[in-house]
Amino acid sequence: MLVKTFGAAVQGINATIVTIEVNVSKGIRFLHVGLPDNAVKESHERITSALNYTGYDFPRQQIVINMAPADIRKEGSAYDLTMAIGILAAAKTIHPKELERFVIMGELSLDGGLQPIKGVLPIAIKAREEGFKGFILPKQNAREAAVVNNLDVYGVENITEVIEFFSGTTTLQPTVVNTREEFFNNVNLSEIDFADVKGQENVKRALEVAAAGGHNIIMVGPPGAGKSMLAKRIPTILPPLSLQEALETTKIHSVAGNIDNNSSLISQRPFRSPHHTISDVALVGGGTFPQPGEISLAHNGVLFLDELPEFKRTVLEVMRQPLEDRKICISRAKFAIEYPASFMLVASMNPCPCGYYNHPDRDCVCGPGIVQKYLSRISGPLLDRIDIHIEIIPVPFEKLSEMKDSENSHAVRDRVINARHIQELRFKDIDGVYCNAQMSSKQMRSYAQIDKAGSELLKNAMQRLNLSARAYDRIIKVGRTIADLDDSENILSNHLAEAINYRNLDREGWAG
Repeated sequence: MLVKTFGAAVQGINATIVTIEVNVSKGIRFLHVGLPDNAVKESHERITSALNYTGYDFPRQQIVINMAPADIRKEGSAYDLTMAIGILAAAKTIHPKELERFVIMGELSLDGGLQPIKGVLPIAIKAREEGFKGFILPKQNAREAAVVNNLDVYGVENITEVIEFFSGTTTLQPTVVNTREEFFNNVNLSEIDFADVKGQENVKRALEVAAAGGHNIIMVGPPGAGKSMLAKRIPTILPPLSLQEALETTKIHSVAGNIDNNSSLISQRPFRSPHHTISDVALVGGGTFPQPGEISLAHNGVLFLDELPEFKRTVLEVMRQPLEDRKICISRAKFAIEYPASFMLVASMNPCPCGYYNHPDRDCVCGPGIVQKYLSRISGPLLDRIDIHIEIIPVPFEKLSEMKDSENSHAVRDRVINARHIQELRFKDIDGVYCNAQMSSKQMRSYAQIDKAGSELLKNAMQRLNLSARAYDRIIKVGRTIADLDDSENILSNHLAEAINYRNLDREGWAG
């Protein structure tokens, strides 16, 4: 008897419905076709043990399983439950009538229990698009899939529940999640705050400007100056995720298997901080079985690279294209996968190997040329994609011991949201541009014009401070953001003056 059940294969952050065709006939062979990998082939042993343990007989006949479409590679153990139900239906242990209305996925334990799987959210979205009535999956993944409306999501603990459900001897209760209520209840929750940071008002201002315009930023300062502490608080001043952004972010983390059991939607902007020993594949994604890298896991959030010069040069260079295109395409001989990678890059570094160049109280012990050599580990093209360079000095004791409360993240976030709203209206007719940092040179001529006084100020600054040519566009973009924070239609001289102060690493002679 031939029976069809339905699962799904995840490619990138999207899913494709996979039809599992099971035919039971006379014979003794077990044949598995349709481009399965080793984990899928090993399902025979898991299914056999699970059925025997739960009191069901594995058919002693010839079983042929085809996974269509056959040109897509099927990976992982998530098809165990799909195939097991198909085998039982083909052997007439359960009635196959309702099978065509459900997508069924789950990894089987030897005792018939179900283990959580990856990529549940993209599968649920695809199941709804294809018109399926429901999605049966491990209970641990049920809340993640239940954020998709108009789809009945049934979380089960073992294969017996599924068999009894299709046999009509029991009913399953769908998992219900009020997506909007849960999202809006958690979107503003945060355990950290800008108010925790004492002093560093100029750095806080630079981070506010960076958040308002979507600008990449690098902080340069000695150990203990507060670089990491400040970076971790940047998500608290970024605009809250929209529901659409939250869904897109959750899809990426679902594919990577980073969603906690019994959780649903990611409501906070991601903050990823990989160690400097990371490989280029781990950063951008890929591998034998392609997975999203850190730049995609930071999508709609912050990628923090601490001690930037310590990263391998090849790792840093692979970021150049994603920083411009805001996506990463992983190409292999037989397929190409695209992951989104729209993130805000925040980097930090010591000014020199010893960490105390330009320190107000401690002497630098690095020899001549060492500081410049240390800085040159970061290539010009990468530095060119970082709009704001800010130097940090240690906070004096008087500031640290101050009992006065600093401005909290909520107040800063309100100003950032207002500035972002101005930019949304400005770029509403331009695809792919949402903030000032994404402006092209042509768009700058339309939306970031400077007057004669501003032009004269910028000319004098570039001559006196020996600013590089690449600083010119960056200063104007940052000046446009500062003007938006001031709710000013035009870029004024004081906006440009502040933007000029955010180009420390471009000043000739800064590193000796």
